[in-house]
Amino acid sequence: MKIIKFEQKYRDDMIFMNLTAKNALGTVPHLRDDLLNVEECYFKNGGNFWIALDDNDRVIGSIGILPIDDFAEIKRLFIMPNLKRQGIGTKLLKILEEYAKQQKYSMAQYKF
Repeated sequence: MKIIKFEQKYRDDMIFMNLTAKNALGTVPHLRDDLLNVEECYFKNGGNFWIALDDNDRVIGSIGILPIDDFAEIKRLFIMPNLKRQGIGTKLLKILEEYAKQQKYSMAQYKF
């Protein structure tokens, strides 16, 4: 598994993973606008977005961060249901935490 900054070529696979994860949670799967245009919603607004890829280059997890006023909001932490409890979410959170430290967001300022 590897974690990379979101690239447009993974958009459809990331959306599929997100909808699969939501379905497994028992919620009605639907898309939020930010997932349809990650670059516009995250990168151009001072945030960031990462995806976890398996050995077959398929998206198995995601996480984003957006600055809002004086805090940062964690967004779209999803893991493929059959891969939960394998440390993927923890690794995604660590990447986000390092980014937040570089951007000088304090841990107390996270909104969950």
